[in-house]
Amino acid sequence: MDARPNERPSLSPKDFAAFGLDLFAYIKPVMVDGTSNFAIHAADGTPLTVVSGREAAVATVRRHEMEPVSVH
Repeated sequence: MDARPNERPSLSPKDFAAFGLDLFAYIKPVMVDGTSNFAIHAADGTPLTVVSGREAAVATVRRHEMEPVSVH
């Protein structure tokens, strides 16, 4: 049994930044040239692409075997 049950495991800043990178993609509404679109970002915030609809954004993320997460 663990001698320190209340101690949480820690991640280095580099490991924390990479956490979920290949698991999640964030979708958020954006305006581009006066038109409503949806931006897709990697888990670390890196912009990946912009698509015209939310459904297209979700499908794009899932096509790459990641889970979409909405950002408002």
